[in-house]
Amino acid sequence: MLGWEFPPHISGGLGTACLGITRGLAHHGVDVTLVLPRAFGDEPTDSARIVGCSTSSLGDAEGARHGPRIRILGVDSALAPYLGEATYRARARSLAGPAAPRAEPGAPSDAARRVTVAGRAPSFGGLYGPNLLAEVARYADVVRALATREAFDVIHAHDWMTWPAGAAAAQASGKPLVAHVHASEFDRCGEHGNPAIVDLERRGLAAADRVVCVSHYTADVVARRYRVPRHKIRVVHNAILPGEAPAARPARRALDDPVVLFLGRVTYQKGPAYFLDAAARVVKVLPRVRFVIAGSGDLLPSIVERTASLGLARHVRFTGFLSGADVERMYRAADVYVMPSVSEPFGIAPLEAIALDVPVIVTRRSGVAEVLKSALKVDFGDVADLADKIVAVLTRPALRASLVAEGRRELAEMRWERRAERLIAVYDEAAA
Repeated sequence: MLGWEFPPHISGGLGTACLGITRGLAHHGVDVTLVLPRAFGDEPTDSARIVGCSTSSLGDAEGARHGPRIRILGVDSALAPYLGEATYRARARSLAGPAAPRAEPGAPSDAARRVTVAGRAPSFGGLYGPNLLAEVARYADVVRALATREAFDVIHAHDWMTWPAGAAAAQASGKPLVAHVHASEFDRCGEHGNPAIVDLERRGLAAADRVVCVSHYTADVVARRYRVPRHKIRVVHNAILPGEAPAARPARRALDDPVVLFLGRVTYQKGPAYFLDAAARVVKVLPRVRFVIAGSGDLLPSIVERTASLGLARHVRFTGFLSGADVERMYRAADVYVMPSVSEPFGIAPLEAIALDVPVIVTRRSGVAEVLKSALKVDFGDVADLADKIVAVLTRPALRASLVAEGRRELAEMRWERRAERLIAVYDEAAA
């Protein structure tokens, strides 16, 4: 399995989904070797033995105490989710340090040659690709070398940064490739995406034996935009991990006023401007309501400016990026969670909110809207309807209680073990 991140080091929902998928597969007896750009050594080990390949051999590892193993192979790379060219360059410089050698066009193949044989500690590090696409190619070269040394039956690659690596591994090993689509460039950037990334996505999807989409909404985008034959596409919705069951809300909170929460990347895709426009309408009716924007992203400076221009400075708080326990505390402080995305292939955050008894409002242009009856739904950009629904949840206790109760019932059916059964069927198809 080729991914970008794994908890506790996450930038968004992809890492959370990968954790759920690997645990669901382990529940059904599937051994998973997860190859990441970097392993930090503090990934969860409750159901798997985790091996970082920068410090351990590429040889076999013992199974986990409670079932099949999930192995982590860390490729020393500057890749991380949601990077643009500028943010990639900044990250690469910070990781390489001032004394590190500068990468040349030949760096990808050099990196591949530094992969050692099984039984010896591999040595990656020092060289990063000169730009984002070069780093994707370098990662693919390293994975190609790993694929000749690892034993596996199928390759499962998550989103565009890993698809070239998946295609390279499939070519080197002769094993089938499953490409998992969590988001496309059209979701992230609309019609103004990077043509080079769109081309990589198109080639990666063409190389795959099967394409897994996180929703029917995404499957339609993949079929229309990338011309992927429908017979190759399978839909497997996301789920929620066991243990994320609803818990009692605290009796006291830091804020006494009602709280409306936006938690996610502050980017075009997530629709933060619509959140603010709705907030401006809500405070005219309920002036004590507080709005929280929890997250970071390229639009954050302009959203801060928009907050001031709308006269909302007293009503809106910015927390920056949150992770771990801070995310749970933020959900617990909220009275309603809003996901006003322009385009949302799935959206795990609403499930996390519902798990903590927080009613949610989501855009109809989202995959999670396909599986959540308990969520209130709005058309993206309809700020009047969004504001009306926020006011309704905050002022109608019976509506809130109904949404919470229905959400509890729905989450009981959304388990990664069930989604993993469908993924195993996809693996069997690809390998047939």
